[in-house]
Amino acid sequence: MENVKRMSSRSYRQFCGLARALDVVGDRWNLLIVRELLPGPQRYNELKASLAGIATNLLAERLRSLEENGIVERQVGAVGVRYALTPWGAGLREPMEALGRWGAPLLMRGRDDGDAFQPRWLAGALTALLREVTATPAVELGVEVEGLLIVLHVDENGPRAVIQPDRQPDTILTAAPEIVVGLATGAVTIDQAVSQGSLVGDPRILSRVFRLTRPVGPLPGVYPA
Repeated sequence: MENVKRMSSRSYRQFCGLARALDVVGDRWNLLIVRELLPGPQRYNELKASLAGIATNLLAERLRSLEENGIVERQVGAVGVRYALTPWGAGLREPMEALGRWGAPLLMRGRDDGDAFQPRWLAGALTALLREVTATPAVELGVEVEGLLIVLHVDENGPRAVIQPDRQPDTILTAAPEIVVGLATGAVTIDQAVSQGSLVGDPRILSRVFRLTRPVGPLPGVYPA
């Protein structure tokens, strides 16, 4: 693309699509900024609050770089300036979901000391992990994690996870994030998830949503075979 600016000091200088992609999104924090913007535009302070640990000047630098490379754009409106993904930037959804699926088993060992966590991060993870699941007629499941309710809607086109505080599905699973990820990857059974959390509503909804999950292979040091 003509509007992509590759900085020679950071370039791999390889004629390879992966290397070129890493030239523009491979710096630390870049993909996490994209993760925050995939659900929709955000203000600078919202990004700063979600990205625990990033310095203000570094966030400004990363946003400027992503904007110069055509991945992020600024939108000026009644609420001030918001940052949003361009159509090309939004194309990162598929590779990021694939990378998130690959890394999901690493979450099963739980959080390390000092790990930040935002429950809404699970919305994208559930959509990615359950991508092969369809339902006719459609089903709707609420997943409550640390006080946040994620509404998971599954129809003939697959899953879609949204955060809508005013929407209360009839069936709601409340569980720790590690349990929810384990359920979606097949490392945790439905019975185990319910016993370690709580379920209100129809347990058959859980079976329809998580029926295609397959156990991931054991990883050394992550969880036992």
